[in-house]
Amino acid sequence: MTAQKEKVLITVGDANGIGPEVAAKAAIALADDPALRPVIVGDRHLVEPVVTAAGFALEPSMDKWGAPGHVDLHEVGAIDAADVTPGTPTAASGRATVAYVERAVALVKDGTGRAIVACPHSETAVNASGRTFSGYPNLLSELLGTGEDSVFLMLIGGGLRIVHVTLHEGIHTALDRLTPELIERATLAAHQALSGLGIDAPRIGLFGINPHAGEGGLFGDEDDRIVTPAIERLRAQGIDAHGPEGADVMLVREGYDAFVAMYHDQGHIPVKLLAGRSSAAMSIGSGLVFSSVGHGAAFDIAGKGQASSDAAVAAIRLVGGIQ
Repeated sequence: MTAQKEKVLITVGDANGIGPEVAAKAAIALADDPALRPVIVGDRHLVEPVVTAAGFALEPSMDKWGAPGHVDLHEVGAIDAADVTPGTPTAASGRATVAYVERAVALVKDGTGRAIVACPHSETAVNASGRTFSGYPNLLSELLGTGEDSVFLMLIGGGLRIVHVTLHEGIHTALDRLTPELIERATLAAHQALSGLGIDAPRIGLFGINPHAGEGGLFGDEDDRIVTPAIERLRAQGIDAHGPEGADVMLVREGYDAFVAMYHDQGHIPVKLLAGRSSAAMSIGSGLVFSSVGHGAAFDIAGKGQASSDAAVAAIRLVGGIQ
């Protein structure tokens, strides 16, 4: 693996949440990893207290990246120290969250980084800054110009991989937007992502929309009208797709490499139940290797030194191993 491929960029997320602490702790934990080179993308004043308390120094010079005893930093200058208010999402922290991801994407595109892991954001903060934002997949599609509904979330944890056709939106809106084409697109993105993880010919299960996948129309005809045609199209392309079947039944069946959920809670609940805060959230379909942690900004403990970097470390190792 080349040095370029070893660099994983860690954006610090919301400056007023636990993101900066998580980013610093993760970079420290992986400082001596022989296969990875973590580089924090953020602002010095956000991460330096954690770094120095651990006996490390920040290294902002690109030609010295990876120096022993140092944590690598690419400084952005997105938020002033005077504007940081730990525990409170603000428009300033929302703008900075986006700026860190924008810079990381640019660094990957110019070959400086191999992949990105983003620390927790706040949708409240980013939207307060005047930008429409429903999560990192939405932001990536905008930054990369891939178009609406082209980037999807795959939540990984507890032995499960679940791709979400829709994500952060009202349930009525999500259900109204479900089409065979959208489901097909999400499943194809899942297939490509699984191949990148080294899974050949992945077997993918698609959840039904209604209880019992409609039970032959007894509980609605949406599964027959929307999900089944998507599966037929996928199979015609050689994708090993199965369903639709009720999520509660399909999840206990063995032999699936991933599942496709139709809306947020259908996919989040099983992963969060089994994996808690240790899950990783991959944004798939953009062509760029990008993951975030499966937990939030935890404003209640921001700035208190209580945050764990375990999920971030797992996410960094995950993207570092993608082919």
